[in-house]
Amino acid sequence: QVQLVESGGGLVQAGGSLRLSCAASGRTFSVYTYTMAWFRQAPGKEREFVAAISWSGGRTNYADSVTGRFTISRDNAKNTVYLQMNSLKPEDTAVYYCAFSTLAVVTTTNVVNVWGKGTLVTVSS
Repeated sequence: QVQLVESGGGLVQAGGSLRLSCAASGRTFSVYTYTMAWFRQAPGKEREFVAAISWSGGRTNYADSVTGRFTISRDNAKNTVYLQMNSLKPEDTAVYYCAFSTLAVVTTTNVVNVWGKGTLVTVSS
């Protein structure tokens, strides 16, 4: 079973930056080639895709709303994935969830196998 633990959320002013981390662990974690992703859920809204990165780190994709501002990366030696968030906007306020999938393409919640518990990001105007 894979476990995911997010950290790095907090309160930041508009225009500021934060870096989220997601530490992964589990007995079977290293067995699969897998995709790691970040989703977010704002109050009263559905959970939405933010960014994903392939097992090798060579392929990334982003939601249009964060392209050019957010960067996803991973360190397989540390079993950790990161989300660097720059030029934050109030509309980025949400709980950010780390996600694990055994599929190569991850842009929807239905292909996620494991979720973290989330970390809150609040961007003040």
